[in-house]
Amino acid sequence: MDDSPDSPSSRISIARSAWHWCGEIAALRGRIAAIRELLTALAGLIRDSTPQRRRQHYGDADFDWDHRVNTTSAAVGWRDRLLGVFHSPYQPTESALFHEMIGALSKHPTFDFREFIFIDLGSGKGRTLLMASDYSFRQIMGVELLPALYQIAQENLARYHSPAQQCFAIEAICGDATDFSFPAEATVLFLFNPFTESGLKRVIANLERSLQQHPRSVLVLYHNPLLAQVLDQSAALKKIGGTHQYAMYASR
Repeated sequence: MDDSPDSPSSRISIARSAWHWCGEIAALRGRIAAIRELLTALAGLIRDSTPQRRRQHYGDADFDWDHRVNTTSAAVGWRDRLLGVFHSPYQPTESALFHEMIGALSKHPTFDFREFIFIDLGSGKGRTLLMASDYSFRQIMGVELLPALYQIAQENLARYHSPAQQCFAIEAICGDATDFSFPAEATVLFLFNPFTESGLKRVIANLERSLQQHPRSVLVLYHNPLLAQVLDQSAALKKIGGTHQYAMYASR
């Protein structure tokens, strides 16, 4: 996966992203519904661009202050916020909830941090990668589509320091996560609702092919599981727990 500044992901077209997004909705619910959802999404973007609403996006800023990083959603440029309408809006995971999810996952009988790599698809500015480094994973990887967010993640990884850090093998990649080739190792896969339905189906299909070729333990943490039915329908995964905020799955 190419993470260079001249990679295809650095030339993401707003028009092409909007066309694909509308086409997906139109195929499911018709053109009128697609136009209506587009106008609603753009109105929401404009509303969230006011100074007052932007200030609200500094939520959980204590994490940034404590570690001298930039992971809140307030300082995302207009172009990336617009692209977020058609791909996935950037929103960092709250640290308390992340550690709750990892705590629940660690109770799985086959789980040992030292044997697993941690992968975040749609890793944004890298907050989840930083939080995951508090645990003794073998390796931590993040994949982010938008080059501006990826660049900030690189800066955050270089700047981050925490006395709790246990994993230092951390890599951020700029690219399309729906084309990601999963390494043939035991994996914790983290998803913060980063895809449209078609994109999530591609990711799960990629994961299923990888599991067929290299059977192994894969555990999935799906935060804000709005499209949980895609994972529920996978023959390769079974749900093992969760709450209204997240769902956990394990490879069969």
